[in-house]
Amino acid sequence: MKKLTAKQQRFVDEYLVDLNASAAARRAGYSVKTADRIGAQLLGKTWVATKVAEAIKARSERTHITQDRVLRELSRIAFFDIRKLYNADGTLKRPDQLDDEAAAVLAGVDVVEQMTYTADGDGELTATPTLTKKAKVFDKTAALTLAMRHLGLLNDKLEISKRPRVRVVDQTGRKLRVKGD
Repeated sequence: MKKLTAKQQRFVDEYLVDLNASAAARRAGYSVKTADRIGAQLLGKTWVATKVAEAIKARSERTHITQDRVLRELSRIAFFDIRKLYNADGTLKRPDQLDDEAAAVLAGVDVVEQMTYTADGDGELTATPTLTKKAKVFDKTAALTLAMRHLGLLNDKLEISKRPRVRVVDQTGRKLRVKGD
């Protein structure tokens, strides 16, 4: 296999950022005018494509991010029961009381402190702090949409399987012919 030039290696490294060949070519130092063409050409070269595949595999092993793991996390969010975040009395569970599934879907907790003032018989005010805790979870609809798209249940693309039949009429309107299959 051919050895990569420094610029080609830079392209491979930059390609891993967003998997966009044109942007990677620009960031690697290729001309802005030719980056679209150069990016596609570089990916078409077997030795560059091999290095890209190796780099993606190495990154996956390093980060332990796999399709299965991503789908597991999506399914946790998509099918999570929010009742697991709360105690029987309706209060929010402490973080150490959450199981792994509940902790994974929790995007954050907003805590708002409000002061309640009460006057006693002598006219003195007593301040009592009240904490309001609101749990924020990741978007269930977005998780379901991503999972559906992965499973092919959501078709975002229009596919035309046959050539459409077209009627062509000349400007005078006299001739009529049919094109297509």
